[in-house]
Amino acid sequence: MPGNKSRPTSMRDFQHSLPMELLKARESAMARFRPMLRDHGLTEQQWRVVRTLAAYGNIDATELARRSFLLAPSLTRILQHLEGEKIVRRAADANDQRRAVFTLTAEGQKLFSKVGPDSEALYAEIERAFGRDKLELLYDLLADFYQTLSAEADSADLNPTAVK
Repeated sequence: MPGNKSRPTSMRDFQHSLPMELLKARESAMARFRPMLRDHGLTEQQWRVVRTLAAYGNIDATELARRSFLLAPSLTRILQHLEGEKIVRRAADANDQRRAVFTLTAEGQKLFSKVGPDSEALYAEIERAFGRDKLELLYDLLADFYQTLSAEADSADLNPTAVK
C-alpha cells in the first residue's frame, strides 16, 4: 500500500502480479471478440458504448463513461464517430436542457441485433472451453473483487471512475 513504511523484502514475480494476470485474462478473452467486432466494423470500445446504450437507454455522457469504463476524451471521440455513422443520437435532456443524453438510433439497434448473436456464440465457445460452473464462479469472484476494491477506493477517494 502506498505510504506504508514496512515494505516486502522482495516483489512477487512480474508475470504473477494481479494486474498482469487480469490483463492476460482480458487479452485472452478479447482475442476471440476482436475479429468478430472488426467484421462488423467496430472497435471494442465502440461496441462497449453500443452495448451500454442498448442496456441502459437514454443516459448522459458521465453515466455512459462510468458504465462503459471509458475515459471522457475517448468517449467523446467514440460518440462523435458513432453519431456520424448514425448509430447514436444525442438529444437535450428533457429535465435539463444543458445536459445531453445519448441513445441508439434505429440503425444502432439494428447493429446491436446483428452483433449480439455473434457475441453470444463466442460466449458459448468460451463457456464450452472453460466450463459453465467455472465461468459463473469467475463472474462472481470478479464482481466481488470489483465491489470490494471499489468500496475501499471510494472511501479512500482512490477510485478514478467513481462519479463524485
